[in-house]
Amino acid sequence: MAPRVLLAGGGTAGHTSPLLATAAAVRRIEPEAEITALGTPKGLEVTLVPQAGYPLELVPAVPLPRSLSTELLRVPGRLAGTVKATGEVFDRVRPDVVVGFGGYVSVPAYLVARKRKVPIVVHEQNALPGIANKLGARFTSHVFTSFPETPLPHARYIGLPMREQIARLDRPAERAEARRTFGLDPDLPTLLVTGGSQGARRINQAVSGAADELAAAGVQVLHAAGRVEEAQVERTPGQPPYVTLPFIDRIDLAYAAADAIVCRSGANTVAEVAAVGLPAVFVPLPIGNGEQALNAHPVVGAGGGILVDDAALTPEWVATAVVSLLRDADRLAKMSAAASDLMPRDADEVLAKVVIDAAAGEAEQG
Repeated sequence: MAPRVLLAGGGTAGHTSPLLATAAAVRRIEPEAEITALGTPKGLEVTLVPQAGYPLELVPAVPLPRSLSTELLRVPGRLAGTVKATGEVFDRVRPDVVVGFGGYVSVPAYLVARKRKVPIVVHEQNALPGIANKLGARFTSHVFTSFPETPLPHARYIGLPMREQIARLDRPAERAEARRTFGLDPDLPTLLVTGGSQGARRINQAVSGAADELAAAGVQVLHAAGRVEEAQVERTPGQPPYVTLPFIDRIDLAYAAADAIVCRSGANTVAEVAAVGLPAVFVPLPIGNGEQALNAHPVVGAGGGILVDDAALTPEWVATAVVSLLRDADRLAKMSAAASDLMPRDADEVLAKVVIDAAAGEAEQG
């Protein structure tokens, strides 16, 4: 009998991307699997899940505090309606297993699954776990993490489930095609810049502000700016290209085109660039609980990346530190090897097999 799998997660790409990667891996192993995603009306899943071809059930969002506090005591009252709606989803979908990736929607999924004795599998993306997965980890022994030192009980480090086109990427083999795709020179040192799906003003201004120094050093740039007006650069004929785009859909090709990247350190970005061996300058988002800096620490500690504070990322810093990095082929090669040795590429398949086993009743609830 085909397994019925309910995948709970959304709000941001940090939750939705590994959810979709896991769904695809389950479908590859069990082509007849019935896969449904659970999300809220306000998250990226509203667009991304239907685009990927999976049914999406929506329940009201209940914002969660970032830490254990008195605010957490108010959550149960707010949750009641969402738990009821989630129970109605369970009635329709009749899942054999629930997989939670964190975020608002995972809490009611965990609560209903526990009450109905449906097996639970938890995957935490960030080095610092969120409140939803701290709760979910209490209900099951099947807890998996993207980073080695994530503090969750009985957690197993497997890496982050990522899209197959990234997990299977061979950067050197794809480099020539990738550079042609973006209108880049086939032979010049290449810097990729991205601040995430919405861009990052600090990164945009710092790198574009060093455009002259990058050009003088013979470095070309592929810049996903979110807001292109923040990173407009004019280059004269004969100078290395500086290509500015609002968004890069084929990020796998961007990784293949690049020799190094300047980026935020969300869980997806850190896992992806490390797995494909792309040397990184990580610029953690300076808000939240510091999870972005913690995400980067394993890669930086292994020698695969550099960590720079948001406030320290200036055009002057880029003109010296980043230019120096792009001109040092030996250093780039060592960073690439260090990063790719650290981050597994098969987390999607590992997690999918656990999910299928749990659906079949071969996993034990904790």
